[in-house]
Amino acid sequence: MALFVNIEKRMGDFLLNVKFEAGDEALSLLGASGCGKSMTLKCIAGIEKPDRGRIVLNGVTLFDSEKGINLPPQERRVGFMFQQGALFPNMSVLDNVICGIRTGSTGKNKEKAASSKKAVRRPEKEQIAREMLAKMHLVGKEKAKPATLSGGEQQRAALARILVNEPEILLLDEPFSSLDSHLRFELERVLREVIKELGKTVILVSHNRDEAFRITEKLAIMNNGAIEVFGDKKEVFAAPLTKNAAIMTGCKNVAEIEYRDDKSNVVHVPDWGISLRIRATDQVVSAVGVRMHDILPGPGENEMTLAVAEVVENPFSYTIMLSAGDEYKTISMEIDKLNWELIRNNRITVHILSESVLLLK
Repeated sequence: MALFVNIEKRMGDFLLNVKFEAGDEALSLLGASGCGKSMTLKCIAGIEKPDRGRIVLNGVTLFDSEKGINLPPQERRVGFMFQQGALFPNMSVLDNVICGIRTGSTGKNKEKAASSKKAVRRPEKEQIAREMLAKMHLVGKEKAKPATLSGGEQQRAALARILVNEPEILLLDEPFSSLDSHLRFELERVLREVIKELGKTVILVSHNRDEAFRITEKLAIMNNGAIEVFGDKKEVFAAPLTKNAAIMTGCKNVAEIEYRDDKSNVVHVPDWGISLRIRATDQVVSAVGVRMHDILPGPGENEMTLAVAEVVENPFSYTIMLSAGDEYKTISMEIDKLNWELIRNNRITVHILSESVLLLK
């Protein structure tokens, strides 16, 4: 594995206790604010020091509390991109990238510079910087000051400054948080290109399940300082396993259950006032989740007729809030506008396939 992390760090009443491995792949740390995502990145980068544990990157020990090893950030070959690109406002885009080039350089001049062990000259640095800016689709912006760039362009320039050193690992701390949806889409596309070309470990911190799914192959769902669920993104979305993971992957309907008969696969959901047949399982199940698009109109398995409590219009669909009665919590379904117009009523019949019910603990 390219990266091994097994660390603990206490901050007041909060304990960060994470253990995971990642290869040459893109991994998302997905979780709510304050769960320890950003602190995990800072420990890997050397910005924060864990209380105990080990961090190993490509066979090099970055931190080992037992052996007294704690490499400074500048020796870790880690590229760290914060929420704000932190470009130098008084420098041009080109100079911002150039100032990030260390002795030893990268790119076409890498072998020559490494063998000579001399500082890279200004013309060589400029060539390296221009090549990287071209990859970031910033040709023509070399002389511009950061303040004149769009938010997406600023983040791409910041990414160029990181990548000129060919880091061994790329850490991204919510790089899209300050961007609007259009710029976010633009930067995501660039980032996917970068990840593919880099071919190394990339860790993205996010609380947005959609961007995590689009950008990375692996997901680590964090909760209260620990990794709760880890795996391939499609597998985690299909079977999130815990209530928190279901919520973080976008499930809007999550509730605890009661078993009425241990010998059957039918469970009761007190909050919703309904019973559901679930698929057979050996796992301990204390709650269920139902994604909005898995509540289907019409008769079928787990059929029920519910009152329409509220109709919320979205740009291309409706969210229908359904209720078994005033004393129960609502359950939400999403339906496209044409189909809703065909079945619109104060009470509607819906069904939920047992195979689509998420089994949670």
